[in-house]
Amino acid sequence: MTARPENPHQARILRLLRQDGARSRAELGEVTRLSPSKLTLELDRLTKLNLLESGGLAASRGGRRSGIVRVASHLRFVGIDIGATSIDVGLTNGELEVLGHLSKPADVRDGPEAVLEQALELVGKLRAGGTTEIHGVGIGVPGPVSFLDRTPVSPPIMPGWDRFPVRETLSREFGCPVLVDNDVNIMALGELHSGLARAVGDFLLVKIGTGIGCGIVVDGEIYRGVTGSAGDIGHIRVSEDGPLCTCGNTGCLEAYFGGAALARDARAAAESGDSPFLAERLAQEGTLTAEDVATAAASGDAAAVRMVREGGRHVGLVLASLVSFFNPGLVIIGGGVAGLGHALLAEIRSVVYQRSLPLATGNLPIVLSELGDTAGIIGATRLISDHVFSVE
Repeated sequence: MTARPENPHQARILRLLRQDGARSRAELGEVTRLSPSKLTLELDRLTKLNLLESGGLAASRGGRRSGIVRVASHLRFVGIDIGATSIDVGLTNGELEVLGHLSKPADVRDGPEAVLEQALELVGKLRAGGTTEIHGVGIGVPGPVSFLDRTPVSPPIMPGWDRFPVRETLSREFGCPVLVDNDVNIMALGELHSGLARAVGDFLLVKIGTGIGCGIVVDGEIYRGVTGSAGDIGHIRVSEDGPLCTCGNTGCLEAYFGGAALARDARAAAESGDSPFLAERLAQEGTLTAEDVATAAASGDAAAVRMVREGGRHVGLVLASLVSFFNPGLVIIGGGVAGLGHALLAEIRSVVYQRSLPLATGNLPIVLSELGDTAGIIGATRLISDHVFSVE
């Protein structure tokens, strides 16, 4: 069983070193404001717990050189990011540096047993390099997760996953702590840890993939709501008489724009003759995806460009309301459909800046994620390391 810090001082030290890397004892003393004797006591205890290790001596600051400490190099965390159509798995050290990353196409509708088996296979390949012990596993899934018992609850695109004991299943497999959260929340944690939001306490992470969701970070912490369903913006109604959504309602944002909606509209444009490019791609591949729409739009295909603009406008309308309500310091757009790039971003920005109050948008950056498909796995390991580096 993975050792845990014994008190809040030790927990804070571990989290500081996880975030900023190795530090000298003198620097830690300045940040934590612990007396030298108290700091030495806590560092010695963490070292005996195999959670910290020495990193040599720091450069002289005019007197005796201070010793450097860092998170123990043997610690290993696993992050699993399950999307609607793919699985990403990463292995990190205690500072959450990605040591290995594998991904594969997968269909979440195949059910928890089949999908988790594929995830375990990917973890096994990452561990083949010699990693024997895993100290914690974080996992994100593309649906609502109860904050009370950390199980998926009535996920619209995940048949068979309702109340499935994901955490218990993986904990038995790895013999270590496991935590489960919504995939958008773990992406937001990834951005908070090593992405564009490192210095931002209040921001929104909008994931546009097969579905659409929003991670909400308030004062450096994920806001999940009372039961864990906060941020489910894909099911905000855009129109009373819009297309049918997977949730059973009509006119949801997700039914207008997202991977599944784009594939639907792309096929319609191809079959109607509105898009020669997509018609040719459909004839070649037999199917169409959001990536095909991106390629078509980049080539100047009028129908694809129209889809991107209309989708961006719908997202922008919903996001404008969120910005006026929440007043974030940053908005990050991520997910597979964010691969549509700056054409999509420009449309979202245009609508938000036009419809939200100037006070809310005057200094509001709306940007594309720079972490790409590692945001989820970094966030998942941040989730579980927060737990391991906390007092029991």
